[in-house]
Amino acid sequence: MSIKSKKIEGRMRRKAHVRKKVFGTIERPRLNVFRSAKHIYAQAIDDLKGVTIAAVSTRTKDAELSGKKTERAKRVGKKLAELLKAKKVEKLVFDRNGYRFHGRVRAVADGAREGGMIL
Repeated sequence: MSIKSKKIEGRMRRKAHVRKKVFGTIERPRLNVFRSAKHIYAQAIDDLKGVTIAAVSTRTKDAELSGKKTERAKRVGKKLAELLKAKKVEKLVFDRNGYRFHGRVRAVADGAREGGMIL
């Protein structure tokens, strides 16, 4: 087994552990974060209906790609907060998706908090 597959397998194990406890509803959707090497993706999910309420990433057309990756992640969190406020959502459950709550993942959470969300 290669090192990369062990790393991915470990994240999937941690993800399953986190997802046992985290569940999103329409009143308090789940804020899911995915990070790749270049981009960051965030979406608010209602697990009861199985629908995505809002989604933002650094790949969207209106995304500002200047600055460091952490700064861009913070802007993604703020943008998601704006979209959710328009849909009258104020509280979220944070799903770190198996990643450590550090760096870009934390920046998305901080950006959402700055945008007025309660995590």
